[in-house]
Amino acid sequence: RRRNGRLNVQILASLFCGLVFGAGLQLSGMTQPVKVLGFLDVLGRWDPTLAFVMAGALAVSAAGFALVRRSDTPVLAPAYLWPPARDIDRPLVAGAVLFGIGWGLSGLCPGPALVNLANLSPRIAVFVAAMIAGMAVHAWWQARGAAPESSGPRSEAALSATDG
Repeated sequence: RRRNGRLNVQILASLFCGLVFGAGLQLSGMTQPVKVLGFLDVLGRWDPTLAFVMAGALAVSAAGFALVRRSDTPVLAPAYLWPPARDIDRPLVAGAVLFGIGWGLSGLCPGPALVNLANLSPRIAVFVAAMIAGMAVHAWWQARGAAPESSGPRSEAALSATDG
């Protein structure tokens, strides 16, 4: 029973965080592909709005991570799950390039695309379907051993042991 209660709290906390994120995207105008494309158009009519949104998000994230790093255990999980890799490798660069190309062509990234699904736009639905298809292809590729395998998140203790 306690586990189900913890799971429900995690689901509610995730829902709340998603709603706050979506509301922030909506309020900042970052769900509008034209806004994002305006930011990427540095040689034309550049719109710096996204830079301010990113700076605000970075400040909030930095403060959050600083607080979290002081705690031994998270509130809603048995252990922290930090990313295992800290190096810049070929798969990371390839993924960043693909993300950037998609972002530059469409003006959307996954978060705003999901928020925009509420508009029932066929263009957004196609984007999200393509995004899901890309995730499926990547999972299939990894499963057959064609892509470098990610070991998934590790605990803080495991990271500390490898830090030397």
